[in-house]
Amino acid sequence: MFYDTYYLGMHPIWWAIWLLMLFWIFATPYDFPGQRNRRETPFSILQKRFAAGQITKEKYHEMRKFLEDDRSGKR
Repeated sequence: MFYDTYYLGMHPIWWAIWLLMLFWIFATPYDFPGQRNRRETPFSILQKRFAAGQITKEKYHEMRKFLEDDRSGKR
């Protein structure tokens, strides 16, 4: 009959639409507005506080050294 051009009940255009939708949902970058948000790392929080002027340069370097030591397991 007329089922030769259909793949598993759907036309190839519908397969392409579904694949594009799945790609858009799972593979797009996270920093688009309205999408999932990444968790902030301690380093990014520290950099934001320094950029906003909430902490001094000395305090920034002290906290950064503490975080680097903590990450490398020296503590």
